[in-house]
This record gives sequence, structure tokens and C-alpha cells, in this order.
Amino acid sequence: MTAPWQPVSETDYHTTDLPRILQPQRPAPLRSLFAIVLVLICGSLLGVASAYLVMERERPLAAVRMGPWEAYPTAGTADADPYSIAIYTRGAVIPLASGEGLALFARTETDGRRLDPACSYRIRGQTPTARLWTLTATDEHGDLMETMAGRTHLTSRQLLRAPDGRFDIIAAADAQPGNWLPLAVSPREGSGLIFTLRLYDAPVTTGAAFDGATMPDIERVTCP
Repeated sequence: MTAPWQPVSETDYHTTDLPRILQPQRPAPLRSLFAIVLVLICGSLLGVASAYLVMERERPLAAVRMGPWEAYPTAGTADADPYSIAIYTRGAVIPLASGEGLALFARTETDGRRLDPACSYRIRGQTPTARLWTLTATDEHGDLMETMAGRTHLTSRQLLRAPDGRFDIIAAADAQPGNWLPLAVSPREGSGLIFTLRLYDAPVTTGAAFDGATMPDIERVTCP
């Protein structure tokens, strides 16, 4: 005997007619809580990892490039970003304040090749106008190196210049005639090399006067 026809309610009709993915699901609070916790953990790990990588590079953000040289004009001001502040705090570095001076760093030659402490370099040209400037050679972490001369810097007051004000500096481990910037006698493998030019009481440090600023070129002379 055929079962009597049973009317289908409006609720049952819509439920069975919908695709599975759109059908009502029984609430699963534990599953939702687990998903939320997992997203929070992943987000926190991603944030910590990205901050660590930025700090490990030991180079503040918002760099201004001039040839092979780069500067961070906001590093010593109230406008410094949190990452830059963390990098300087971690390394116990006090940047020059705005109006006090500006530090420029060179990690590559003018043609873009990475500086190598085992090579010798010629640094030639001119710098922006400044009351005084110093040029220092350090490893990639900013640490001074042991040199033959017992020094790792030159100052603008020690410099021999051409009549037009241009200079020619040789950076090398062995003694050189003229303007000589000593490099490490026995550099550690992978120690890297950075030239740091610090300008004191210079107009370029007190405003956005980087356009048209003249910076010296860095050329490789010899390399073992």
C-alpha cells in the first residue's frame, strides 16, 4: 500500500534544496575558539619575526641615497620610526641630532659592488659644505678594526686637497702616500666593510637640502 503523501514544510524544502556548503550548520564554539586562537598566534609570530628581521639588518628605515652613500636624516629626531629607535637602542648607538650633524654610510662602491675589507679603494671628490667632517672605516657591525697605523679615520682638517677643493683618499691596509685611510691588517672572513662620513655643522643636516648635494665616489683599486 502506498504511503500517504506527506506535505513538505517550507523549512525542510529550503534546507534540502540548498547546496551542502550553504546548509545550516550546528554551532561549534570550540572549533571557532581554536581557529581564533590559531590566527592570533600566527599573527603574533609573523609580527615578531618581521620585527626581528628588520632589527637584524642593523639599518634604519627611511634612507636617503646619494650615490654609494645613504643617510637617515630622521634618526636623531622625534620623527624617527619605532624600528629605527629599536635598532639604535639595541646597538647602544646615539645618532647625531638634527642640526648637530649627519652621518652617511657607504656599504658598496659607486658601481654597486659590495665593499671588501681585503681590497683597497680610492675615495675621491667633494663633500657638502661642513665646518668639519670625519671619515671612518669599520666592519659591517660598526666596530672599529685593528690597523697598521693604529687609527681608522681621517678628518677634513688633515686632508690634502687640489686647488678646486677636491680630494683623493686611498683606503688600504698598507701605508699609502698622501691621504691614507687605514683598513684592517687581517680582516676576519665575512667581517664586511663600511665607510662612515660624519658631517658636523653642515647646512645639509638642517633641512631637506639633499638635492644636488655632492658626495665622493668610491672606486676599487686593487683586490687580492
